[in-house]
Amino acid sequence: MSTTEETQSVRLLRVGERTRHVLSEILSRGDVHDNVLAKHMISVTEVRMSPDLRHATVFVKPLLGGDEQEVLKALIRNGRYLRGEVAMRVNTKYAANLKFLLDESFDEGGNIDSLLRDPKVAQDLGEEE
Repeated sequence: MSTTEETQSVRLLRVGERTRHVLSEILSRGDVHDNVLAKHMISVTEVRMSPDLRHATVFVKPLLGGDEQEVLKALIRNGRYLRGEVAMRVNTKYAANLKFLLDESFDEGGNIDSLLRDPKVAQDLGEEE
């Protein structure tokens, strides 16, 4: 049975979402014994899987936006442990390498919102209505 692009895409999304849930659970329970991670609530906003499921790009955002670089370094430092836990719980053929990145989409959304609220832009938007 051959896989189509659509079924492959659905599988990538499903595995990525399962990986996101597992990482969120591990981090919220405090299963990682790291002082930096213990001090922060971390949101795992998205996980993008490679087509062969061997690599996962994990987008994270410390809640309240504090110490982002410190949190990112702690996640990278504990990546091996997290990889093992994800491999055990997600149950894929290979343990995906986890690459952690800060999720900048919230900051971008805030910038766009502030631009739209600018009086000059708001004036232009009001004329179309």
